[in-house]
Amino acid sequence: MHATHDPAAAAAPAIGFDDFLKVDIRVGTIVEALPFPEARNPAFKLLIDFGPVIGIKKSSAQITTRYAIEDLVGRQVAAVVNFPPRQIGKFMSEVLTLGFPDAEGEVVLFAPDQAVPNGGRLF
Repeated sequence: MHATHDPAAAAAPAIGFDDFLKVDIRVGTIVEALPFPEARNPAFKLLIDFGPVIGIKKSSAQITTRYAIEDLVGRQVAAVVNFPPRQIGKFMSEVLTLGFPDAEGEVVLFAPDQAVPNGGRLF
């Protein structure tokens, strides 16, 4: 399942509110960022703290163009936490870190504009 990166793409078909509630999007803080040289597409390995209930989860994020690895720790990000884990090479990605494409199609991370408690659910 790959989302389109085309900002001119039409909106997805309408869904009910119950469908939206099935997608569990939470905020977390990146606690570790590591190189992922074996990834097919340039990416970083992220460890993200989603608070005491969900804990620390791993994610592979293709954000190497817009972000320096040393600037990621401490950033809050949003992620889907209830997709099944996905094997990416030898790395098991447990959550999908969310972002939007910039004008060049590169990923810009989606995050709150003020600090919020880790684990908060998007509504």
